[in-house]
Amino acid sequence: MRVSRAFRLPIIAVMTALALSGCMQTTGPVAVAQPQSDLDYMAYGQPYNAAPAYAAAPPDSGGGGAIAALRNSFASSPHPYASAPAVYDAAPAPMVYAAAPAPRAYDSAYRLDAGDKLRVVVYGQEGLTNTYAIDAGGSITMPLIGSVAARGRTPAGLAAEISAKLRNGYIREPSVAVEIDSYRPFFILGEVQAPGQYPYVPNMSVESAVAIAGGFSPRARRDSVTLTHTDASGPMRVVVPLGTPLSPGDTVQVGERWF
Repeated sequence: MRVSRAFRLPIIAVMTALALSGCMQTTGPVAVAQPQSDLDYMAYGQPYNAAPAYAAAPPDSGGGGAIAALRNSFASSPHPYASAPAVYDAAPAPMVYAAAPAPRAYDSAYRLDAGDKLRVVVYGQEGLTNTYAIDAGGSITMPLIGSVAARGRTPAGLAAEISAKLRNGYIREPSVAVEIDSYRPFFILGEVQAPGQYPYVPNMSVESAVAIAGGFSPRARRDSVTLTHTDASGPMRVVVPLGTPLSPGDTVQVGERWF
């Protein structure tokens, strides 16, 4: 019994020393890069394409046992903040703005007639630059050159005619521009509150002409009107809906409904 006890004590001492040596071994720390603070992470998020940094003990440090296994498990497990990098280089879709519809332009192809008022500009000649009204005969009267026919011409055609007259013994190289100062009026008759003559406004329709005349009377026909339009071929009368465009000098006749 004494002999076996004598062998047992050294064995226990050796086992205790081995256990203490395994537990007392120091290993390299395991450091995980975290955001600076929770507030910073909530405000700014994960930095672009940034991956968490891990610092592990060097392989020759001799670490082992339970602490080494724990360290290896930390290194292999994903960091709670690690995620797939977000794509930030996609350009935002351009905003498309729709273009406003262009108003109808009468100045270039508009045919002049009695009642139109024109602004005639002769560059360098203040005495000739003025506003002229086309009279009932379809002409304007200017200094030096007298009467110039305007009815049926476009503004550009009238400017060319004025230039030709001024070049004939008055100005060597005249430069003339003709603009429409105001259009001739339109007329509206029949079943409206205030029939009569009204100034024309560009881009008018039959419906807006009725509104200018105070609206329909109680007996008016409200789905269509008779429109009289005069062009180079002469006057023309047609029955049109209310959305039909109106031209300077047109006459609108609002009829009476039967029931």
